[in-house]
Amino acid sequence: MRRVSFILIACGVALSLVSCGGPAPVPAKAEPAAPAIPADIQSAAEAGLGSEAEVLVYGDLAKNGHQELLAINRVKSTPETAVAGTLVVRAAVLENEGAAWKEVFHCDEHLKNTNGFLDGTPLSPVTGWKLQYEQDPQKGLTMYFTPLAKPVGGYVQTLGVRWNPKVKRYQSLDRTFEKFQGEVPALETPQSQISR
Repeated sequence: MRRVSFILIACGVALSLVSCGGPAPVPAKAEPAAPAIPADIQSAAEAGLGSEAEVLVYGDLAKNGHQELLAINRVKSTPETAVAGTLVVRAAVLENEGAAWKEVFHCDEHLKNTNGFLDGTPLSPVTGWKLQYEQDPQKGLTMYFTPLAKPVGGYVQTLGVRWNPKVKRYQSLDRTFEKFQGEVPALETPQSQISR
């Protein structure tokens, strides 16, 4: 009788543990929603890069007291190999000048600012770039552009771009990403040298 009682008690305890199911499952954490881009910021991006413009970041990006935004047009087809970073065909930094937004940096087939082509930009057109960026509290936004494919007659090199407070424009950085480079008004391609 004792044995039957013990077995019944053990079965009752086991059933109560099974029916409780152990600890309650932890609900999955929902991804925080990306902050909404204000309508005026999105409108400025679309005015600069068209209806498919996507704003990556905005604010005092250059740490110069002006409202700016970094907008892109993404690459439409995914490359065969995985690439870290944001894949773009075009990118632009626009700066608010009161009632209007002005483009102060542009990336399409080449990297350009208001004075010309940035030093280090490939001579042959680049059809897609990998963009990575970081924001430093003192230096502001630094962008890194790497061609997705080897440019004709060149090689794949990452180009850093940051606001130069001395000359008040975005410029490319040297290979150490420390010193600013200049710009040229026109690219010297082998074809333009032949036609001279």
